[in-house]
Amino acid sequence: MQVSPIDYRYGRDEAKEIWSRNGRHSRLLEVERALVWAHCKMGKVSAEHYDKIADISDPGIVTAERVDELEKETKHDIMALTKAMAEVAGDAGWCIHLGATSNDIVDSAVALQIRDSIRLQRITMTELLRVLCDISERYRDTVMLGRTHGQAAVPITFGLKVAVWVDEFRRHLVRLDEMEKRCITGKFLGAVGTGAALGPSALELQQLIMSELGLEIPVATTQVVGRDRYIEWVGWMANVSSSIEKVLQEIRNLQRTEIGEVAEAFDVKKQVGSSTMAHKKNPITSENACGLARIIRSMIMPSYENALLWHERDLANSSSERFTLSHSMILLDDIIVKCTSVMKNLVINREQMKINLENQRGLIMAEKVMLELVDRGVSRDVAHEILREASMNTIENQSNLKSECKNNQIIKEKISEDEIDRMFNPLSHIGLSGEIVDNAIKLANNYISN
Repeated sequence: MQVSPIDYRYGRDEAKEIWSRNGRHSRLLEVERALVWAHCKMGKVSAEHYDKIADISDPGIVTAERVDELEKETKHDIMALTKAMAEVAGDAGWCIHLGATSNDIVDSAVALQIRDSIRLQRITMTELLRVLCDISERYRDTVMLGRTHGQAAVPITFGLKVAVWVDEFRRHLVRLDEMEKRCITGKFLGAVGTGAALGPSALELQQLIMSELGLEIPVATTQVVGRDRYIEWVGWMANVSSSIEKVLQEIRNLQRTEIGEVAEAFDVKKQVGSSTMAHKKNPITSENACGLARIIRSMIMPSYENALLWHERDLANSSSERFTLSHSMILLDDIIVKCTSVMKNLVINREQMKINLENQRGLIMAEKVMLELVDRGVSRDVAHEILREASMNTIENQSNLKSECKNNQIIKEKISEDEIDRMFNPLSHIGLSGEIVDNAIKLANNYISN
């Protein structure tokens, strides 16, 4: 019986495999194998016995189903695993789990899951960043209405709007690379982190195991890896989910009927927007991803609480982490890919952007005129009041700010009509937008390349 929507509705197989029952099981076997390999390297286990353990450390031989059967008896998942391995290991069974505690195996296996997750995240994030760079470059000089407080503000370019996202996702990639080593750290120092059960060469043994697995080596641990590492990764995922929701929320807003400047692609031959309103073309992928982003962010609180274990450890974190790590990663992977698809196929209506600019009746150029007056000797307070009054008249009379400016005595004394005409071209007030876009794209492309 499938209960979780992750089972039947959300998430890609590539992400689910890492955190699936078999994904966890295969990595637990890999850690048990690496432990015996390290003992073999240090002369405690024969090559023959290691080879036997390596042969049976296969989820096709030691199956997850058999481990589940044994766990019903032992009430302990790692003891069930070692029993299942011993059943098929023959004489080599003596060296399974030698000197280890359960969380040596579990936390190192989770580190492998996080490592493989980060590799996948780097691929999907890079693809999204490339798509955003392409859009920002193509629409570098496409002027549109900038908005603050949901109201018309001053002109901006669509390229600059996207360049802000470009640099944000570049920073997310930088963060991912910076924290990777901290987040893919395993541990192998036994029950309370002393290494006593592993002998006087415990640190060397731990180093061998971590190196064999491709994991980072901790400086000091209790029975568990410090959960600050998991908090950092889940926090990163929550951060990225917020950025994705911010991008897709903007797409949803710009697709509003009364704005209509961009839109999700819509298959007019097959796609249905509403079961009753046949004309609807809804931004359903963006809405879907925004909803999932909220679930990802909700995982942050239990992640913090999972760090609060009694003494050298308790088990209160274990069940919770089976949700926080897996669900955050699978859902984030899902919404990164959805965001990439939305942006790659985005419909951009330049003509509607132009219409929306014109519909403001010149009001968005008030700042431009005010600053010009200041440059020509009018105090800023006076210039601001002149433009404020002219703007209020424009709104009340349903007129045009350009006409109001041409009829204002102080403005006429300072600025000619031809100059006013030129000033009311939105392109005259986009500042260094193009240069900012170029810089953002260059930084992003250089980071991806390196």
